[in-house]
Amino acid sequence: MKAELKKLDGLSRRLQIEVPSATVNAALERMYQQVQRKAKFKGFREGKAPMSMVKTEYKSRVELDVAEEIIREYYDKALTEHSLEPINFPAIEFDGFKENEPLKFAAVFEVRPEVSLKKYKGLEVEKEKLEIKEEVVDKILEDIRKAKATIAPVIELRAAQMGDVAIIDFDGRVDGKPLAGGSAQEHMLELGAKQFIDGFEEGVVGMQPGSKKTLTLKFPEDYQAKDIAGKDVEFDVTLKEIKKKVLPELDDEFAKSMGNHTTLEDLKNEIKKDVVAGEEKRVRDDLKTRILHALVSANPFEVPQSMVKEQKEIITEDVHNRMKQDGMTDAQFEEYKAKWDADFTKSAEFVIRSSMLVNTVAREENLAASDEDFSQRLESYAKQSGIEIEKIKAFYSKPDNRSRLKFQMTEEKVVELLIKEAKVKELAKDKLAPLK
Repeated sequence: MKAELKKLDGLSRRLQIEVPSATVNAALERMYQQVQRKAKFKGFREGKAPMSMVKTEYKSRVELDVAEEIIREYYDKALTEHSLEPINFPAIEFDGFKENEPLKFAAVFEVRPEVSLKKYKGLEVEKEKLEIKEEVVDKILEDIRKAKATIAPVIELRAAQMGDVAIIDFDGRVDGKPLAGGSAQEHMLELGAKQFIDGFEEGVVGMQPGSKKTLTLKFPEDYQAKDIAGKDVEFDVTLKEIKKKVLPELDDEFAKSMGNHTTLEDLKNEIKKDVVAGEEKRVRDDLKTRILHALVSANPFEVPQSMVKEQKEIITEDVHNRMKQDGMTDAQFEEYKAKWDADFTKSAEFVIRSSMLVNTVAREENLAASDEDFSQRLESYAKQSGIEIEKIKAFYSKPDNRSRLKFQMTEEKVVELLIKEAKVKELAKDKLAPLK
């Protein structure tokens, strides 16, 4: 066997392999004999047909089987000879072969990059200084209060105003034809909540109960329904009744209605506790991202484009699914994907680089998650979730699930070490440098 290695761009390699004719002929003969033993031809007993007939009938199939067998075997031998570690399936270049001639083929693939740690201790990283303002607690308390609001009729004779709940009938028309889904009876519309297109709620303001009005408006140019985006629309509106939201008093009774709270101060403290916990997690997650970016920046290396392509597809599909749940159409996502293609590529490269560096640091510091760590994590999951441990073990017995969790646990250990050894600078949120 001859195996010539050629370096292509980046981490791509090309192996040109030649297998001697004697090896090819021996494989062909062996395969023909196997076929002959089972071949059935009219006028001959099974396995007794002449080899010439077997070769004529089965030539294409046998040559294909032999080619696949030889390519697979000698590709592996060539990798061993050149001490290569591919990270993707090879693209095989093969134009066929003839009996009594060498079999020549080429394999093109990418190799795993050499990841050497230049610096991972003493990384400089910014951390957001946690500041919980009372206004945040007050806003949450006010949102809870609004959610507990009741609707009551407006007794006094007056026109509709912002903040009211207007009970309306309406019919929409575009190009003189009824607007699909653009009509309703006894619809409750909170004025100022921006539930309708611009101008609709403002048009209802000032109407008296029992009055009618035609609103001439325009759909936004970027309206999600492309067939009516940017078009003029008319709405015939009848104001049936005005109601208002009645907010509960913020007092101890309100606090008691929200669960196990004796006073309003207890409720505020509980809200603040939840806010602090949530903000602490957000700051930790941000610091984790920043320390990994610092690690990647301090330790550059080439990444295999096949891995980038695969990771990019995973990220893109994840974003697509999330945006689909938010109402984005496939056509809209295609536009979004084209616009942000470079960012998808950048994110994929970061995931690959950070993952490889995390594993390298873990080997250097002996931080890889052990089987004992893994078992303890599963037991912890069982206690937290109330799910039977055997069901959790069954889920994580699948190689992909087990591998993902083990890497997550390893990454946690590595990030903890990186932060411990880093030069951390606390700054207000608006002073943090944006991640590149």
